[in-house]
Amino acid sequence: MNLTPVMTRFILHWGEMGSRWGVNRTVAQIHALLYLAPGPLPAEEIAETLNVARSNVSTSLKDLQTWGLVNVAHVMSDRRDHFATRSDPWDMLMTIMEQRKRREIEPTLNFLRECARELESDRETPKEAKARIENMLGFLTNITTWFDQMLALPRATVMTLMKLGAKIATFVPKTKDA
Repeated sequence: MNLTPVMTRFILHWGEMGSRWGVNRTVAQIHALLYLAPGPLPAEEIAETLNVARSNVSTSLKDLQTWGLVNVAHVMSDRRDHFATRSDPWDMLMTIMEQRKRREIEPTLNFLRECARELESDRETPKEAKARIENMLGFLTNITTWFDQMLALPRATVMTLMKLGAKIATFVPKTKDA
């Protein structure tokens, strides 16, 4: 696959952003390449295009598959596995957010619930620390509940809500702390 200068910059930037998000740079670059590709690519072509070791490509593709961001595709008259990613940014974002929730938020919620149960009989932890732990548990519970509710809405509704932005506050009654 021949990359234009703009495509190269996009892939390099996606790799940089990936490393800032806690994702291996090569993993993010492969994802970007597959996003820009006109069709599924075999691992050999990914390795050649990005000038990355074939073993690194295999490991990275497995990682992307566990995230649900890359799928194996089969091409007629070619026995090799080819790989593709979603071309819809909304689908990619939802997949990433669901995976982050599953991998990062849910274990933290479970931990905070454990802490809250222990705090019921804990006489040593200061009230302020207890309140902060309970506050964090409430906050993350509310965020995940809201996220799950947004996922249940039709996409068009969520897009309308996003476009409304801060204007949506006009539909919410004012509170005395606002």
